[in-house]
Amino acid sequence: MRGEKVENMHISEGVLSGPVIAAGWGLALAGLGRGLKKTPAEKLTETALVSAALFLVSLVHVPLGPSSVHLTMLGLAGILLGWSAVPALFVALLLQGILLQFGGLLSLGVNTAIMGSAALSSYALWRLLGTRFGFAAAFACGFTALITGSALVTLSLFLSAKDLFSTAALIFAANLPLAGVEGVVTAFCVFTLKRLLPQYVSGQAGI
Repeated sequence: MRGEKVENMHISEGVLSGPVIAAGWGLALAGLGRGLKKTPAEKLTETALVSAALFLVSLVHVPLGPSSVHLTMLGLAGILLGWSAVPALFVALLLQGILLQFGGLLSLGVNTAIMGSAALSSYALWRLLGTRFGFAAAFACGFTALITGSALVTLSLFLSAKDLFSTAALIFAANLPLAGVEGVVTAFCVFTLKRLLPQYVSGQAGI
């Protein structure tokens, strides 16, 4: 079953249709261009560190039905990096595809677009609510990012082949409880950063 090639938000080769792959690359390249313009040279180190963290956190997988789930930390990436999260995610996904066979190179554009959109949803939410609601906003960012990414994975699979709908729906349902975990972990990380490096989790955020 093609659904077996979907690991949380990593869609492998042979799953997506040509039009979906093309659309994904178009969105990913647009996001990369914007993200690179928004990343000043003095912040490249911070961006690289977040990219490395995203690479490492996805190594712990929990098998679940035709897929597997793992923490993504996309909400925290959006809070910390803003638009810079897109190139950070692209590098992490590229290395995962080459070194670990998570996802695929043809589907790299779609995976980047999905996860980049999820991180940007968190970034927008944090800018709107972060200064007023603090840790509750951080929880919402982690929760929303995973739900957004899961919904986009489901949509990508459905648009590629109607017979993948049941698999796509199962993947989305599997990620619902994980979204709560993501929210708690994101809030904990923001709490820690507020004590140690408060400039990175200001209301504006996004380096």
